[in-house]
Amino acid sequence: MINKIKIDASEHMKKCIEVFKGHISKIRTGRAAPSMLDGISVEYYGSATPLRQLANVVAEDSRTLAITVFDHSISSTVEKAIRTSDLGLNPISAGAVIRVPLAPLTEERRKELVKTARREAERSRTAVRNIRQDANKKTKALLKDSAISEDEEHDSQDSVQKLTDAHIKEIDELLAMKEADLMTF
Repeated sequence: MINKIKIDASEHMKKCIEVFKGHISKIRTGRAAPSMLDGISVEYYGSATPLRQLANVVAEDSRTLAITVFDHSISSTVEKAIRTSDLGLNPISAGAVIRVPLAPLTEERRKELVKTARREAERSRTAVRNIRQDANKKTKALLKDSAISEDEEHDSQDSVQKLTDAHIKEIDELLAMKEADLMTF
């Protein structure tokens, strides 16, 4: 029973880290990365469709993304979706390819992006701590039901705390790498 609680907690904490990685991967670092456009949806035949399903997105160089739309009739819709997104990008149509040049980030904008990354890290840390709290509540309930001894409950809480510390450390390491990436000119 205790092992199941630990395994569930570990899996949920790993999911928190995956979500955090997803969030920080969308934060622009000044270099072109196709994942920047993952959050953009395009109106296609009456439904919002992710851009990745409608086009091939590649980094042409460190400052330019190239988008090849599969259905050329929606090229202008794709451009409009990119332009109206909150990324502040200005796509340029060049025949069959849409190019998205990325302006270099100012120091002020870099600092704002670091703050955004830190906010996401704190949300992830909080989620991991909430998972720890839930696991500890479950072990306390087992103790109350006399399903486990006090020593087993104490050992379980220690191991869940070690899991929590390890996952928070991983979040901090990912944040440090992202901050270094953002502040590199």
